[in-house]
Amino acid sequence: MSLELQAVCKRVDGQVHIHPTDLTLRPGTMNVLLGPTLSGKTSLMRLMAGLDRPTQGRVLWQGRDVTGQRVQDRQVAMVYQQFVNYPSMSVYDNIASPLRLQGIDRAAIDARVRETAALMRLTPMLERRPLELSGGQQQRCALARALVKDAGLVLLDEPLANLDYKLREELRAELPRIFAASGAIFVYATTEPEEALLLGGNTATLWQGRVTQFGPAPDVYRLPVDATTARVFSDPPMNFVPVTVAGGRMDLGGAALPAPGLAPGAYQAGFRPNHLHLRAPSGDAVALDTRLVVTELTGSETFLHLDHAGQRWVGLVHGIHDLTPGMALQVWLEPRHVYLFDADGRLAAPAPYAQAA
Repeated sequence: MSLELQAVCKRVDGQVHIHPTDLTLRPGTMNVLLGPTLSGKTSLMRLMAGLDRPTQGRVLWQGRDVTGQRVQDRQVAMVYQQFVNYPSMSVYDNIASPLRLQGIDRAAIDARVRETAALMRLTPMLERRPLELSGGQQQRCALARALVKDAGLVLLDEPLANLDYKLREELRAELPRIFAASGAIFVYATTEPEEALLLGGNTATLWQGRVTQFGPAPDVYRLPVDATTARVFSDPPMNFVPVTVAGGRMDLGGAALPAPGLAPGAYQAGFRPNHLHLRAPSGDAVALDTRLVVTELTGSETFLHLDHAGQRWVGLVHGIHDLTPGMALQVWLEPRHVYLFDADGRLAAPAPYAQAA
């Protein structure tokens, strides 16, 4: 029950929406499409579902070419950011509605509705109407209506984006359990790297209609193949600074760091915002001189917007800090957290911590 995209691309009015893409998704897997708004996540899902036909390439389902097949004739279910339930129907009838359209007999419908409701923890609410439910329960009802179809492919387009933090956390914790129990292929679109890591499974990073990397989420996060993937799979995006390597060392902001095994030349050093510190975290941490532009407080963390020799960096530090915009600020970085990318943006040397993980 695999889904395979073979050199699938999509052009609209001469503009490329999806560059040629090869992907193979296996049954029982969670597959996250991670990228910023307009990176191509929804366009790629529509090609997978059959809502759009690729300009070139083929879509295979269980080894069979379904490129021209209508979405109605495929084993596909979709849940969108704007989840929809029928307000005049009970939760039971909402879940049962796609089965009734298929002409399934009443006893089979009842068994499948109750099984799916139990999976989604909706059994006590089957007689209620959607507007009598919380936001999280309404989204679970929409998910149940998708799952009850026994679809082999379930597409979830930012399904938690409109829920508040508490409900998102609740459903994020439940979704892996639901996915594991169903055995279907799940494709989940999100703009949030944290969500991709929490959900687990595989992650495909997207940038301007191109899949830059695909693999197990922790591997893509720790070992990005290029600077674009590293930027996408970091929130806030990874910081970059040009460096020159010579004699197995590099100069980063006036600090000499080891760069063993690399040919002399120009590179980009990259490090994630959470790897900047206000105090030295270890004996080999190096100090970098910056100027504080502005701070953002989240309640438990502080975002530091920094200027380093005309380059803008972002730091993410724990706690609330009383800092004055415009002040000189020394931040600390451990060499083990520094990635190096070559002039074309390809990964030249992963951060040592990532290799050791």
